[in-house]
Amino acid sequence: MFGTSGVRGPFGTDVDADLALRLGRGLGATDVARVVVGRDPRTTGPLLVDALSAGLRETGVDVVRLGMAATPTVARSVAWQDADAGVVVTASHNPPRDNGFKFWTPTGQAFDEERRAELVAAVDAQTDDPSLASWDEVGEQTRWDGGERRHRDLLAAAAGDLSGLSIVVDVGNGAGGVTADALTDAGAHVETLNGRPDGRFPGRPSEPDEESLASLQAHVSATDADLGLAHDGDADRMMAVDETGRFVPGDVLLALFGAAVAGDGDRVAVPVDTSLAVADHLAEVGASVTRTKVGDVYVAAECQKPDVAFGGEPSGAWIFPEETLCPDGPYAAMRLARLVADAGSLGGLTNEVETYPLERGSFEVGDKAAVMETVESQVRAEYDADVIDDIDGVRVNLDDGWFLVRASGTQPLVRVTAEAREPDRADDLLSAARGIVTGAKNRSPE
Repeated sequence: MFGTSGVRGPFGTDVDADLALRLGRGLGATDVARVVVGRDPRTTGPLLVDALSAGLRETGVDVVRLGMAATPTVARSVAWQDADAGVVVTASHNPPRDNGFKFWTPTGQAFDEERRAELVAAVDAQTDDPSLASWDEVGEQTRWDGGERRHRDLLAAAAGDLSGLSIVVDVGNGAGGVTADALTDAGAHVETLNGRPDGRFPGRPSEPDEESLASLQAHVSATDADLGLAHDGDADRMMAVDETGRFVPGDVLLALFGAAVAGDGDRVAVPVDTSLAVADHLAEVGASVTRTKVGDVYVAAECQKPDVAFGGEPSGAWIFPEETLCPDGPYAAMRLARLVADAGSLGGLTNEVETYPLERGSFEVGDKAAVMETVESQVRAEYDADVIDDIDGVRVNLDDGWFLVRASGTQPLVRVTAEAREPDRADDLLSAARGIVTGAKNRSPE
């Protein structure tokens, strides 16, 4: 049921009102009495929230509804409302036909594996034999409109005085408009692109990557803007464009954030598909990386350790553990704007990070588990055990580079990543990874 970031899939097949009702009943059967619920702007969000809330209230749980709000706003509101859990109805960066559910604890961390397993068991039990509250003990439902205002004030305070800074924010028709508001509060001159929430995401695909942010890059390049910022549909992710209109790779942002937060002896939590550039840049401040499975829940779990000062994913999820264990795209936007204001330019900062040729690709597959089982067998037959890391998929670490093959946790894809200090070698490693996946697809039943 769960992927690397909650439950999600196409509406009408994998996700529907019945699933929302069962998830509500299941969550209500665990140790919760009060739950905060919000959603992104997807067209199917309101009906899924209604069904989820009904399931919770049927089990006697009180529901606090935030309406449409950024995922980090909802995650933070769990503690602000003295609740036991939070749920966001969202498919994050997925296409508009998809929807799903993300579950949060009062610390801002997504449900970990133990909590997810407990929820799945409760959903199954409630499906087989619902245990509902009596007519006079159903949960109450209230509306709270103060979450975004509180988040906005917190964001503006984190940014400090940004007077003189010109910033373009591509909201992506999502729920991240709080970023533009908070930057304005902090004194920046702000323009928005795709600022109207629209769950069809007509302005651009929801995922903020180099291809989808072409309009942002062009706009920043053609104006005197100092910085471009972008979010996905629920604003847990944040990506950036420098003052020349150049897209900043997520690995570079990860290196910059890590070096700004971590110090001598600190560690920075990163997933297994992160560039060597991050570890090299952190070494300059005496810090190191600790690798996790891909997924903000795993990065957040590592961030709970006392010597881990920061965590992030190249896809745009940034976790500042002294602030919250939720990947907060608007908060990351404030911190980046502060770095730019202090340093003078994002381009200058990124030029300090030495990067290496890194290639990424993906394969559509029918049975991810079967393909990955064959991939692992083939890799172990071709490479020595001491160069293989199987924390998430299969990563092969060689003297001059590495490659990774892993199943996507949110889509029917197997992803391949390769990196080396020389371009030709990176191409060779990516070709090797692709060949392994192609061979596994041919030998695995789809």
